[in-house]
Amino acid sequence: MHDSLIVDLFGEICRIPIIDVHSHIDPRRPTSRSFDDILGYHYYTELAHSSGMDKTFLAADADPRDRIRDILYHMSFFDNTAQNRWFLDIAQSFLGFEKSRITLADCTWLCDTAERLMAQPNWEEQVLRKSNIEKVFLTNDFDDALEGFDTSRYIPCLRTDDLVFHLDKPEVKQRLEKATGIDVAGGKNRLRQAIGMLFEHFKQHGARACAVSLPPSLAPEPGSVFWLLAEHCRDFALPFDLMIGVNRRVYQGGVYQGQDLFDQRTSLIQYGDLFNAFPEVTFCVSVLTSAQNQELASYSWIFPNVVTSGHWWYSNIPAYIEQDARARLHAVPKTKQLGYYSDMYKLEFALPKYNMYRRILAKILADDFIRPGVCNEHQAIEIARLLLRDNARRIFDV
Repeated sequence: MHDSLIVDLFGEICRIPIIDVHSHIDPRRPTSRSFDDILGYHYYTELAHSSGMDKTFLAADADPRDRIRDILYHMSFFDNTAQNRWFLDIAQSFLGFEKSRITLADCTWLCDTAERLMAQPNWEEQVLRKSNIEKVFLTNDFDDALEGFDTSRYIPCLRTDDLVFHLDKPEVKQRLEKATGIDVAGGKNRLRQAIGMLFEHFKQHGARACAVSLPPSLAPEPGSVFWLLAEHCRDFALPFDLMIGVNRRVYQGGVYQGQDLFDQRTSLIQYGDLFNAFPEVTFCVSVLTSAQNQELASYSWIFPNVVTSGHWWYSNIPAYIEQDARARLHAVPKTKQLGYYSDMYKLEFALPKYNMYRRILAKILADDFIRPGVCNEHQAIEIARLLLRDNARRIFDV
């Protein structure tokens, strides 16, 4: 990135504090303890396994350094990827790694340095400060404990996949009954009462959203659990995050969290009745395939209660982000876009992921808005501020 305008914009955008609206952070253990935690992220185990790595090293009882060495060896086969760039950015930004390429020969130094630095009592604060993170939204199962962490920094979010798709399983019903004290076998009114108790509990503990991931085949219908959740989002004034398009367990021999994929059957027309029925609910929509971005942008263009949200999973690489973010900025009101979220499991990944997005955003703002005279640099930074912080503050009331 040698263009001086883009470099300057990137620097200014990096000054904007981040509100990360979707992550899988454990708020009681938000940072990594070792390099094994970094390379245990499913992107690396997926890519290593896809490149020929034996899953034996991924077993829980495998020696962590053997696992790290094997992943680093296979990383030479995927060092062309965006995920490799995240990894290098973490090593350089947090560990002081000075080379431009990581090889197997660096394993011992990286492991020793990570263990020493990550053991510092203020490591979490160091990572948050360097990453410029203000708030991080969590992914909480309906029976998660919501005590023991700072809910002004780590924002609870009620994840409802089990309620929507697995309520017929005895263990899920038992968990719901234990969490609410209500026997949901007593009928729909009992289930409504139990869900109401969950929403009340989460709202009292600072929750600011409800969320669910959805397969391509789902079409929400009145009377369904999904519809009931939307009713409660309306009644409790919570936005509903919809992550649409995932098929579970496509590659059954895949590594942990590396089995799910998408296809092209998904359409937001399946959600038209839902969007019409709940105009008071803000639906923050993510799609798994970049090919669906035009449809999402069009729905947000038309529906006041539909917001574009992030660049999810398989769309989270620079080529797709640039195409999709550019389209949204040309088509969707700037106040209706949640520019990016990390989807991270450890805080160290916020910096490289957001840096990737911020570089792309700086390029789009420079080439499509400032140079053609659509806006000046100050106005471009204000657009970035909306996408990275202010829209989230308003939509989620944080």
